[in-house]
Amino acid sequence: MLEQIRGPADLQHLSQQQLRELADEIRQFLIHKVAATGGHLGPNLGVVELSLALHRVFDSPHDPIIFDTGHQAYVHKMLTGRSQDFESLRKKGGLSGYPSRAESEHDWVESSHASAALSYADGLAKAFELTGHRNRHVVAIVGDGALTGGMCWEALNNIAASGRPVIIVVNDNGRSYAPTIGGVADHLATLRL
Repeated sequence: MLEQIRGPADLQHLSQQQLRELADEIRQFLIHKVAATGGHLGPNLGVVELSLALHRVFDSPHDPIIFDTGHQAYVHKMLTGRSQDFESLRKKGGLSGYPSRAESEHDWVESSHASAALSYADGLAKAFELTGHRNRHVVAIVGDGALTGGMCWEALNNIAASGRPVIIVVNDNGRSYAPTIGGVADHLATLRL
């Protein structure tokens, strides 16, 4: 089924069962390809359903989808028509291991490190506001570990004060490279299902 996905629009006609099957196929594809090329396997296995849901609900690239830690964007790359290029992942002249504006109109920013996505999202929302494009959503996926970074706090403050519509998806697994600690982590722990 994966070879039939050329872009996010191809997800719209899939049934829930087909989406589950596609998620399984994506995981097997990632395991096989990343074992051969190297890369960030775990973070991408953890965002399969999240990436499918985002690309079903939002209209990328019209609605920017920004991954705070770019090494979680492999599934996003697959769903935006780049599966056939995974043999070249992280190789010179090949598919980047992170979002790359040169690769795809679906990659709005080039990100690899945590805590910057909310600032990017706020800036894009401001740009859309200034240019009269109020019918666009800006989606930022940020991890619980990244939320402890000062840039996130500044961006959250700016977003709240501006009233601009930024959709923030918290990908909370309770850790970054180690267990996440601090007041934000403690509060997120009370919200987990």
